[in-house]
Amino acid sequence: MTDTATSAGLAPATLSDALRVAGAPGFDRWQDQIRRTGGCSDPIHLTGGTVTRDRATGEVLHHYSTDTEPGGRLRIACGNRRASRCPACAWTYAGDTFHLIRAGLTGDDTKGVTPAVRDHPRVFATLTAPSFGPVHNRPGNRPCRCGTRHTDTDPALGTPLDPGTYDYAGAVLWNNHASQLWQRFTIYLRREIAARAGLTQKAAREQCRVSFGKVAEYQKRGAVHFHAVIRFDGPEGPDTPPPHWATTALLDAAIRAAAARVQVTIPAVDEHGLPERDLRWGQQIDVQPIGAFGNGEDLTEQAVASYVAKYATKAAETTGTVDHRIGSHEAIALLDIPDHPARLIAACLDLHPAYPERRLRDWAHMLGFRGHFSTKSRTYSTTLGALRQTRADYRATQQREALGLPNPDDTPEEATTLTLTHWTYAGHGHTPGESWLAATIHRDITANRETARQQRTVINDHEGEW
Repeated sequence: MTDTATSAGLAPATLSDALRVAGAPGFDRWQDQIRRTGGCSDPIHLTGGTVTRDRATGEVLHHYSTDTEPGGRLRIACGNRRASRCPACAWTYAGDTFHLIRAGLTGDDTKGVTPAVRDHPRVFATLTAPSFGPVHNRPGNRPCRCGTRHTDTDPALGTPLDPGTYDYAGAVLWNNHASQLWQRFTIYLRREIAARAGLTQKAAREQCRVSFGKVAEYQKRGAVHFHAVIRFDGPEGPDTPPPHWATTALLDAAIRAAAARVQVTIPAVDEHGLPERDLRWGQQIDVQPIGAFGNGEDLTEQAVASYVAKYATKAAETTGTVDHRIGSHEAIALLDIPDHPARLIAACLDLHPAYPERRLRDWAHMLGFRGHFSTKSRTYSTTLGALRQTRADYRATQQREALGLPNPDDTPEEATTLTLTHWTYAGHGHTPGESWLAATIHRDITANRETARQQRTVINDHEGEW
């Protein structure tokens, strides 16, 4: 480990702490705990234990206490979805999001979604913010308006050509109201569908439903936009086929018309010299039909699910801001934030007194956005909670089998065992050395997963040849 740590450029204090952890009694058990979290960057520490008894005789069948654990604590994953906070837990969250979105596209009986949804009309729609001023971009094969042909990684991309005239107030207010714009879009979408079908809204609801799963993403300019899978279902949801008039073409036209109708008005605040604003979606609205996986379409179910999952773990930090709250202009100056996101953060702080109910100061680090990054309609597919519960039940079953405990019965009244638990929060996080070791464990797990994925791909590619 010493050679690896030295080559990684660790600070002497971190290296010393890592050596202390590796040489301490119970290091193997500590490693086992961290592996079970996937290499979590900020694990939750618990103290306590469990006792499993035979309900009839009172005999203790199993006893566990953190007294025997390293440091007297059990470490569990933090569960943070942000990749900037915990890559390990973000990977799990992205995986759950992938399965949630994919189940709504391909169907999955184990997740309560019939495979018949694959035949339902569905599209992948992108709704963007309007312009708040010209920015550096890559317009096809032409140079940017500044005369430069920017590379993909040029930090100037998305930044204003003239920061002095850029509408920073409009940009953060738009982000702040983006969730309301989406909510109104879903209302108008149902109205537009009914109108194009020649039905009343009540009649349209009785014949079909509209389901969606969406994710928010930040553009380089710091404006939020939404990617959404939108699907037609029958009157009872995904288990029933949509009516004959519910076509992909109708859905496409309804989405574009609904987006054009949406408007959220912010009243003027005269005492702060702020005019009334009408917030709308931008002109760039993209709607693409989703093809079945493996049928040669450009936009497949697999690609859509992967794309949505990718952005479910990212937030405003992709624009250069930070992933924690910033309460003052002085704090901005102390952080290494590029000029453009720093101006957006400053705009949030400046506008907060005029719109205190919008909590712009609390969400300044998010450039004003205060909504959920991934949401879905009730009947789109399974839920993240259900996926987490399935994983927990699987692990519990493995643990019971390893301990030789009986399986729990269907109802508490018929259960043959009784488990009593007592847990107390005892802190979180790692020491510097533990943090480096956990990151190493996470990298090893990630590398092993990638190797396994590549092996599965090779097997699938050559399956017909063998």
